[in-house]
Amino acid sequence: MSSPATQASSISPWRLGLAGARANLVPGICLQVFALGLLSAYYAHSPSRTALERLATFRVEIGAPFDAVSTALFGAVIPFLVLKLRASTRSRYAFPQMALITAFWAYKGVEVSCFYKFQAWLFGEGHSATTIILKTLVDQYVYCPVVAIPVTWLVYTWAEHRFDSAPVVREVRRPGFYARCVLPILIANWGIWTPAVAIIYLLPTALQLPMQNIVLCFFTLLLATITRRPAP
Repeated sequence: MSSPATQASSISPWRLGLAGARANLVPGICLQVFALGLLSAYYAHSPSRTALERLATFRVEIGAPFDAVSTALFGAVIPFLVLKLRASTRSRYAFPQMALITAFWAYKGVEVSCFYKFQAWLFGEGHSATTIILKTLVDQYVYCPVVAIPVTWLVYTWAEHRFDSAPVVREVRRPGFYARCVLPILIANWGIWTPAVAIIYLLPTALQLPMQNIVLCFFTLLLATITRRPAP
């Protein structure tokens, strides 16, 4: 009888990614509706706009520390607490692993902030259809496949193996590494992030990171599920 690891490796990356996206379809849609509601509130509701502009001003004043702390909170701390509250995932990550993941998302907050600023410099801060489409395409089909998703897989898989680098290196060296390991996450990423990213880029640059952090909180829970090692 084949082992769970062999069975998992025989599943098509497209099927695995689509399964992850499909399993989280309803929460993902709810999250996107929430993001759309927040966007609508910014442009149509004066008190909401005022509150969000204060947040943007505060973020600009604080700078990189805000980016690091807020992204670590939504990308690592809150998902970690959720996993700890569930009996089935309580033993998933120990505190040393979560320290690594928290540090990773703190760094990613600064990186993503710089990426959004680069996009604003490259394509402008307008909200025309062309600008939003170009930013979304570069985000989802250049930055994510080349940089964001492979590095994120590497960090989560290393944490999943309790900082044992040997199985991670073996996985990377095996033929078809990208299709087998990265592509399922990338497919799930497209299902959740492509609509959300388009909404994010409709906001002023200073508010884009706070919005993406809300979506990130959900996505990291999905990521933890996809990168989970098969049970022995």
